[in-house]
Amino acid sequence: MGGINKIILLGHLGKDPDIRHLEGGVTVASFSVATSENFKDKNSGEKREQTEWHNIVMWRNLAESVEKSELKKGDRVYLEGKIRTRQWQDKEGNKRSSVEIVADTFTIITRKKDRIAEESVAAEPPAAETATTGSDLPF
Repeated sequence: MGGINKIILLGHLGKDPDIRHLEGGVTVASFSVATSENFKDKNSGEKREQTEWHNIVMWRNLAESVEKSELKKGDRVYLEGKIRTRQWQDKEGNKRSSVEIVADTFTIITRKKDRIAEESVAAEPPAAETATTGSDLPF
């Protein structure tokens, strides 16, 4: 029996997505998402916030959906995907690695507040936009 590699994130984009079009018409989107948790410091009793940054990668149709949605820094998104570790050698020949979340679905929860004011004519919040794909992995 195989294992389960599933991650769910709800957070804010740390930067605008980087959209690239590779050979053969393959589209890839990459960006960072911040997730935060609040806790009470045991020693001081003060409320604290700890933020984790996640590198997100989306392929093909999902990346094209990101491009069309005009996702921007500060937007709040819900993502589902899997964790992938990538290894390579840098220019100096040092072994490097990074952990990425390869997303297979995303939903825009809210737009950054100042963008909502510019985009929205009505006082209603924008409807959630969802995109998903079955097999958008390059491998």
